[in-house]
Amino acid sequence: MLSVIIPVYNVQDYLARCVDSVLAQTYTDLEIILVDDGSIDESGDMCDDYATGNERIRVVHKPNGGLSDARNAGLDVARGDYVTFIDADDYVHPQFAELLMNTIATTGAQIAACTWQELNEGSTPRKVKTHKPACTIYTQEGAIRSVFYQQRLNHSACSRIFETRLFNELRFPEGALYEDLAIIYPLLKMVDKVALIKAPMYYYMHRPGSIISTMSLRRTQVLDHLEALEQQVAVEAPQYLPAVRSRHMSACFNMLRLMPASDPKWQPTKQRCWQYVKNMRNLCIKDWNVRLKNKAAILLSYLGIGFLMWAINKK
Repeated sequence: MLSVIIPVYNVQDYLARCVDSVLAQTYTDLEIILVDDGSIDESGDMCDDYATGNERIRVVHKPNGGLSDARNAGLDVARGDYVTFIDADDYVHPQFAELLMNTIATTGAQIAACTWQELNEGSTPRKVKTHKPACTIYTQEGAIRSVFYQQRLNHSACSRIFETRLFNELRFPEGALYEDLAIIYPLLKMVDKVALIKAPMYYYMHRPGSIISTMSLRRTQVLDHLEALEQQVAVEAPQYLPAVRSRHMSACFNMLRLMPASDPKWQPTKQRCWQYVKNMRNLCIKDWNVRLKNKAAILLSYLGIGFLMWAINKK
């Protein structure tokens, strides 16, 4: 059985689309766990309405604790052998579960992922080829390198199905942003095979006002996660250090691009990112696996932070 965990917080305008897309799945051996994370709109009542008369749907009501806390609450009650996470403002293709579960069965992968489509409100997903989509199999090492070099695999917990046992002693860090990035390395350390099918069956919605679309100092937590991970792999798995450095460098460039340069409260973050860029650019520029976008920014950095920030904010 597949457990589908959907954290719910003040998404009354999007929830029906999400839940209906799961109910329409061609793979039917599943349970839907709606975790109402202290919603103050109609979302909690909508969850209860969906559960009425539908034994496949269970609802967990809890005080607001954030996305990680809601996912963890879902994991605590999940009964499936496999688990997937869908954000309540996103939705999925009708064959999302079927194709990924079939991929697990045929490849023996502990994690199966699909690609996704990024959509704006009102836009329509493009047609998905679901007949024998291309499939890439990654070893543990290949998956870790692909994620942190930002190649075909990303770090998201969405758009994939996991063996539930991987979460037996692992939970999302509560109260943190970029919670997916914080757990992807320990997850991948427990597997020997990851499968990625080239079928964009997860529909990721860009929603105005969402946390990820709003620039705030909380978003600098990505630097904390990567700094801790870099220290960890330097000790236990130094072969992955160049890949993690590449991801850390990318996060620094992104922060420099997004932050309001003239706001004094951003100066410590600005200096933190700039110091990392200066310290690591000579190593990263020589790494063939570092993506070209990062290498272009590294080259600009040799002309100084002022020119770098002007150039990356100009595009």
